Amino acid sequence: MDTTRMKPVLEEEGELFTLQMGPQHPATHGVLKLDLELDGETVVRCRPVVGFLHRGVEKLAENMTYAQSMPLTDRLDYISAMANNVGHTVAVETLLGIEPPIRAKYIRTMVCEMSRISSHLLWLATHALDIGAMTVFLYCFREREWILDLFEELCGARLTTSYTRIGGVRQDVTGHFLESLLRFTDEFPEKVHEYETLIDTNRIWLDRTQGIGVLTAEEAVQLGLTGPSLRGSGVDYDIRKHRPYDAYPYLDFQVPLGTHGDVYDRYRCRMEEFHQSNHLIRQCIEKLPSGPILSEDAPDLVMDPRPKCVTADASLSAGLIKIIEERKHFMEGDVYVSTEVPKGELGFYFVSDGRGIPMRMHIRSPSYIHIGSLPALCEGGMISDVIANIGSLDVVLGECDR
Repeated sequence: MDTTRMKPVLEEEGELFTLQMGPQHPATHGVLKLDLELDGETVVRCRPVVGFLHRGVEKLAENMTYAQSMPLTDRLDYISAMANNVGHTVAVETLLGIEPPIRAKYIRTMVCEMSRISSHLLWLATHALDIGAMTVFLYCFREREWILDLFEELCGARLTTSYTRIGGVRQDVTGHFLESLLRFTDEFPEKVHEYETLIDTNRIWLDRTQGIGVLTAEEAVQLGLTGPSLRGSGVDYDIRKHRPYDAYPYLDFQVPLGTHGDVYDRYRCRMEEFHQSNHLIRQCIEKLPSGPILSEDAPDLVMDPRPKCVTADASLSAGLIKIIEERKHFMEGDVYVSTEVPKGELGFYFVSDGRGIPMRMHIRSPSYIHIGSLPALCEGGMISDVIANIGSLDVVLGECDR
């Protein structure tokens, strides 16, 4: 252990203590390190340090076809893989000029909102546990397990789903799946009320969250925050409303906003999103149109089950790769497309030179941007408030260190 790092550092305003929090700390929600300078228990300086988990996803994608790179998005924010899949697919479809069928749009919107609920449940469970509430942690996993079971029924996977396809989705929903999901939407609002009963007016919870980590609307915008972390400061910006995609233009929902921009408001925004996502899922089930689930514009961009894809050595994947690489018409140029994932704005930037693989791909992940706001949130506060501030941003380092 480097003991020199634990020695006090002398500065003009007095004796400051340097503390390195992480990267192996349970409350940093991943391998995040914070270099803190403390005056007693007051944070004078906070410097986030990232990069311990870098996996080169963007460079890997530049050596794969657009279809092959989609499963990599499962490993970004692995808590909301479905929403990542949709974000990547919508971006590729925009680049290639492909329009998915309306039924596929509704299905993708439905699984996105399921992913939002699942992600927010894990956020609430861990955020509450960080601050000292144990019971809500157990309650949240009860409902999250139900959603993961539904994902498993839909596509055979619970965490890394790889469900979407360029031009649609991998497979259709079943009647049993829709019945189970509808039953979930019937029971879930009462479960949210249980969570709120446990902590919403608890005086310890209020003391740890109200007036902590305050960001004004102007500060939140300048820091590049998106999602509930931005809306907690009262900024009405939601990509599902302002630049709608898939079935969102046909659905009705509200965007919850905060007023004070503190940890409590960011918490309340996500709690209200539980109800809005639940409402969106019910609308998708009730309005789900009939029809195909895959566009006819992209038969050579997805795994085709027909025999023509099987090569002489019965290698389905080899035939698939050959078809994709020999596609004649790929658009040239660049495109940036963003979607609203549970943590904020997830954007994909593609540069295409007309081949079947991207010349460049860059991912705008919300967690990376949000980590940059920690100095503004933490400096001047107590060291115990650092934990509450990290939890209120809901970061996952898998999409930060891409």
